[in-house]
Amino acid sequence: MFHQEKPTGEIFVWLTALGLAIGLTMVTSLLVLVLVNGVQVFWPRRIGQFYLKSVEAGVNGSKVLGGRIVKEQKKVVQSMSADGQPKNISEYQLFLGNKDIYGFGFKYIDVNAVDHITFPPNVIELERQEYGNAIGFPDSLELARHGTIRFENPGFSYWLKTSVDEVNRRWSEIRVVEKKRIGAINHEMEALQIRQRALLRKGTQPGNFQLQKIKHRTEELQGQYTGLAKQASELRKKQTQDFFNYTLPSGEKKRILVSQIVHHCFPNKLSFSDRGVLFLQRCWRFLSEEPREANTEGGIFPAIFGTFVMTLLLSLAVTPLGVLAAIYLHEYAIQGVFVRAVRIAVNNLAGVPSIVFGVFGLGCFVYLVGGTIDQLFFADKLPTPTFGTGGILWASLTLALMTVPVVIVATEEALAAVPRGAREGSLACGASKWQTIQRVVLPASSQGILTGLILAMARGAGEVAPLMLVGVVKLAPSLPLDTAYPFLHLDQKFMHLGFHIYDLGFQSPDSEAAKPMVFATTFLLILLVVLLNLGAIIIRERLRKKYSTGVF
Repeated sequence: MFHQEKPTGEIFVWLTALGLAIGLTMVTSLLVLVLVNGVQVFWPRRIGQFYLKSVEAGVNGSKVLGGRIVKEQKKVVQSMSADGQPKNISEYQLFLGNKDIYGFGFKYIDVNAVDHITFPPNVIELERQEYGNAIGFPDSLELARHGTIRFENPGFSYWLKTSVDEVNRRWSEIRVVEKKRIGAINHEMEALQIRQRALLRKGTQPGNFQLQKIKHRTEELQGQYTGLAKQASELRKKQTQDFFNYTLPSGEKKRILVSQIVHHCFPNKLSFSDRGVLFLQRCWRFLSEEPREANTEGGIFPAIFGTFVMTLLLSLAVTPLGVLAAIYLHEYAIQGVFVRAVRIAVNNLAGVPSIVFGVFGLGCFVYLVGGTIDQLFFADKLPTPTFGTGGILWASLTLALMTVPVVIVATEEALAAVPRGAREGSLACGASKWQTIQRVVLPASSQGILTGLILAMARGAGEVAPLMLVGVVKLAPSLPLDTAYPFLHLDQKFMHLGFHIYDLGFQSPDSEAAKPMVFATTFLLILLVVLLNLGAIIIRERLRKKYSTGVF
């Protein structure tokens, strides 16, 4: 009688499926957590007026607080309840705004300390140039050209919106004049001064034609600078003519310049569709504007742009370096102890901490290579370094060096997967070894090469530690890519989403205000990496369809 053996191994199949399910659940939960906490900062929520039972719970001797409930949580206090257990008391975290008045923007109050809550329709929320948002009740507008307009006036909302739009448009004009036009003049004048110093060091006489030409051009630029500076001064003077008066929920009167208001809304009057429109507008401003208030306000466009440009430069550097190294190791190098040692070294490089690559990039790229370039080509600008300091070029090369082991290993595996018959068929037709590699092997292994590139991009785009040493900054005055010659400024410092998250989370003077921005920036960094990888995946799939045959 035959006995059927009990099948083995099924439990391990279930364990692998369980591990996959747990991993997917953890990743999904993380993404949902980041998305929810990041998106809620842009959704306009109602502002309440909290009437308190005692003055101690309020601010500035008032029993009234105005603000938005950020979260409600339980807190354990030392006093005991009737059954001898610690009391669990709920508390609100309120966003009060008006940090310039109260000295803080958030406050915790016990739920039991609140007598009742109302939501007055005329409460206004102001997004300001400084000190974060303000919350209060509008009183009047003082306009230089139209006089005082009270809140009771039916046209108050129109005049407020018109005035805010006008000052914001004027701020845009000021930025164009000061940053672009005056900036271009300063850049040209600096280049002329450097050229003048170089000529004088060579012993050129003061009456030389070139020096005279530089002098005349400098005088022309100085005249243009004076005119533009006067224009900017007149625009700034107009920004100080209109005022907005409002009353704080605690009762104090406040008067600010209309030019300090960036945006405003009446959150308790908004319908659901109005909230959706305002939500989209806030998201767009977050993506398109520059940061303010130590990066806790405004947008993060420079950080998005810097991350994108750095990742592209990283890809352009790591792809040829890694692919050529893998081709030599697999196709040309004589397999032996030395080649095995090189492969072991490459694999070990993948495990080196990223900060070590940052130190290497600082010493090799910045000080050695950058300093040499300055001595050879930018001696006139010394002692001010051009390439001998951190910049986006050195940051990209440092991350390329850090991720090149991933590309080498992936490319070697892809080359090894090409069938031997395909190589021999090409050689039998009279092709040389390089022609075989170029026209047969590389197209067939392009999917694996792009897989390595995708992994390199994903790791490089999220790194922060090495960038802190080789070029990233908290706030960059200009973008590394613009319309000024030579258009791509490889020597410039730049902003990065990963460093922006670090700066908000650990260096921000207002950690509570920075928390929502941390989640929003984190979600955006994940989205940017996914989009870059998705582009590479689409290219890989197209190459697979193009070169897939029955042989491969």
